Amino acid sequence: MRKQLFATLATLGMLTAAPFALANPIEIQVNNTMSEGGSESAAVERFAEYLEEQAPGRFEVRPFLAGSLGGENAILELLNLGQTQISLTGGNWRQQYAPEYDAITVPFLFTTWDEVDAYIETPSGQALIEKAESQGGLKFFGTQHRGPRHMTANKEINTPEDLAGFRLRLPSLPIWLEVWEEIGAQVVNVPAPEIYLAMQTGQVDGHENSLSSPYTRRLWEVQDYLILTSHVQFPWSWVASSRWWDGLEAEDQALIAEAIDVAREYGSEQELELDKYYLEALQEEGMTVIEPDIDAFREAAMPAIDRVLSEMADGVREDALASESN
Repeated sequence: MRKQLFATLATLGMLTAAPFALANPIEIQVNNTMSEGGSESAAVERFAEYLEEQAPGRFEVRPFLAGSLGGENAILELLNLGQTQISLTGGNWRQQYAPEYDAITVPFLFTTWDEVDAYIETPSGQALIEKAESQGGLKFFGTQHRGPRHMTANKEINTPEDLAGFRLRLPSLPIWLEVWEEIGAQVVNVPAPEIYLAMQTGQVDGHENSLSSPYTRRLWEVQDYLILTSHVQFPWSWVASSRWWDGLEAEDQALIAEAIDVAREYGSEQELELDKYYLEALQEEGMTVIEPDIDAFREAAMPAIDRVLSEMADGVREDALASESN
């Protein structure tokens, strides 16, 4: 049987083309909460392709999308225990392991990716990563850009004054609630699957999310306006289980890290293209796009932003505001 296997591989040219084919492949589970078809699954696919291009047969990448192994917190626990390998994860890891350094979550603080990337390179940003790695057993590789979060509304919103009496659906994230209430919105908590119905019945007047939300939920049927606030740049992060990572050979580590960098760049490019598509499609469906006075929103939010930052670790406020001015 063994001679037959070698003969078959030689016939297929695999003995020379795939030097690792006969070794046990390294299994890499890659987790993400989003369904297939977005920039996230595109990045995971590119990650797998790159590894196969560089080391045929060496790695077996197994995507687990749409939260098939659990939500973000469940995956963080599996990573800590070494029971899964890699996750393209949202912001829960920052809030769970290093909230006192997580300025990235604060609305209207950073409105471009350059500002977010600059903050990560500051002492506070590096402290965030180091604490998350030590507390959560994570190996951080970098961020992958997502579409910025904007508003939809049933009326024109140009300035903070337009939010008087406006019922805004928000996730239950205390920092977000505090900032939006400071600006003047009436915050309403509605489960994500019920957003459309809540708008249809008048329970809420609008919501905030990336452009994929109003597009996939067909919110143009119940909302007339798209307000380009860009109030949160909420990145994906590529992280791995330190227990798993530390057990790899240096050569394999280098190749996996390289593949992640390729995937992050590809995923960010795909997200930018999707965001442009969503914007055009929503306009074609009849939504009116408004570019509001973002400086006015930031000024209105600043008392809450200052309170939130003052409760974080020493140096965060200074590093965040310096990054925001870049």
